[in-house]
Amino acid sequence: MHRNVIAVVEAGRARGLQIDPRSFPEGTKTAADAAAAIGVTVGQIVKSLVFVVDGRPTMALVAGDNRLDEAKLAAAAAGTSVERPDGDAVRAATGFPIGGVPPIGHDLPVFVDEDLLRYDVVWAAAGTWTDVFAITPVELARVTGGTVGDLAVR
Repeated sequence: MHRNVIAVVEAGRARGLQIDPRSFPEGTKTAADAAAAIGVTVGQIVKSLVFVVDGRPTMALVAGDNRLDEAKLAAAAAGTSVERPDGDAVRAATGFPIGGVPPIGHDLPVFVDEDLLRYDVVWAAAGTWTDVFAITPVELARVTGGTVGDLAVR
């Protein structure tokens, strides 16, 4: 098991969550790739997006079939400016590469797109481009300490 996946499993355990990672050698870097590999709808894929809100790295967990509304993220985080960091900044903030950023295993504030709650199970990155894990949306909000709200472009 890759060291990043081990870190995610351990972060889950520390929060009372058993993570059973699944590996897909063909890759799960994008929501569409992940959905095709797993055999679920794109909406069931959790996009772990890192943005910088008023200078602070912040994570938005968004349904794979939605686009993040940056103004809604700023409002949810009680901020005004939102910037999209590059891959190096994302790795520096989370310890993980873009395409494999998990919803846990870092200390970023987390905001959860309420549209994820329409599913019984969603799938999130487990630290690499090829590893994912299943979780209920309610458990996702709990283990991330995430604030649930409307984050999608409508």
